[in-house]
Amino acid sequence: MTQKVPQVDEEVPTSRCRFNATQTLDRLRGLLPAFLAKPPNVELDTDPIPRTNLERRRASYAAASLDQDETLPEQISTQQEHGIGVSETFTKDETVLYLAYGSNLASKTFRGVRGIKPLSQISVLVPELRLTFDLPGIPYAEPCFAGTQYRDISPPAYDETELQDDETDVSDSEYLSERTALMGRTQQVEVVSDCDKRQWHKPLVGVVYEVTLADYAKIIATEGGGRGYRDRVIDCHPFSQTYKPSDPVPDYPTTPAFKARTLLSPAADNARIKSLSQKGDVALLPSGSKLSWWYTVCLHFRPDPNYAQPSARYLGLIKTGAAEHDLPVSYQEYLAQIKTYHITTTRQKIGKVIFLALWAPSLILTLALSRIFAGPDGRIPPWLVVLVNTAFAGLWNSYDYFFAPVFGDGERTLDDTRA
Repeated sequence: MTQKVPQVDEEVPTSRCRFNATQTLDRLRGLLPAFLAKPPNVELDTDPIPRTNLERRRASYAAASLDQDETLPEQISTQQEHGIGVSETFTKDETVLYLAYGSNLASKTFRGVRGIKPLSQISVLVPELRLTFDLPGIPYAEPCFAGTQYRDISPPAYDETELQDDETDVSDSEYLSERTALMGRTQQVEVVSDCDKRQWHKPLVGVVYEVTLADYAKIIATEGGGRGYRDRVIDCHPFSQTYKPSDPVPDYPTTPAFKARTLLSPAADNARIKSLSQKGDVALLPSGSKLSWWYTVCLHFRPDPNYAQPSARYLGLIKTGAAEHDLPVSYQEYLAQIKTYHITTTRQKIGKVIFLALWAPSLILTLALSRIFAGPDGRIPPWLVVLVNTAFAGLWNSYDYFFAPVFGDGERTLDDTRA
């Protein structure tokens, strides 16, 4: 089914975190000066973006919809590797719904640095996901970046979910077949140490953008899709039109779900696949292939994925984006109370200077190589993935075994370090 462009202008243990360094590499491009990160003569588009209409959201459930096509990223990559533009094989007015939850919430990042031009947007709740900060970055500078993990949910009682969207009518029933599995009760109490930041126990809050195929290909490239994150189809529930930011966030969304694509970390996806396999939910298992052998070469592990704190710069982008989209006040308050990483001792300052002086040449080299050898879709070749993973494994090993013991913590503010 064709979507029309709007007319308006292996389970990863909880104590270990495996990551692919190409994800971190893509995030580091955001640290470049504006004139390097953004093409010259490109101004930030500040025009208002319309709300994604009900017809487009319903269309995401069609079997032929691009929002349901699990092979879409591979199709785009294969075509572009052969020099074929997406416009040559896909209908011009076909679009994709993409879920953003991190720095892409901020227009400065999404519409500015990445140069994406959304056709429409809508704020959503995603019951099956939760926000995390478990993607390792660079010690002493950008300790971690945002990611997501699956939440444990169980089906609520039928009479607890009653449609509330004022756009809903009886014909919506055919689009709600998968709603029950995603609107479950969640564990309200998690065992965390005293120094951990307050946990968000409700559904993930984010924004779904409607973008062109060309822009979606750009998103895949800049986010390390395929070789960094995995493209997955997720059920999203829009806030009702009567919802106000000051209202509490519902535990169980009652608006009709629609499909959107998002990019998940392989660690989170592997955990879900194993969990579904153990439960016998074969029908819900993704059909994508396993990671290639080169992808897993020199993948590094962090001993505790919940330990690191984001930098004030990075968290600031997420908070700015949340304010721009008028996301729930309670969610913005949650973001505001997350503690950020700060250097508090002279030893740490010295360690940061030495650490960056030692590893900056390698980081600059990998950034340069990623630009030189990137394919037409922006993805880097397998040998460069191995090189990047090796460099970051060395970087983190040098931190764990030398810099941290000698110069102090480069992931968490010392006053907040857990005993």
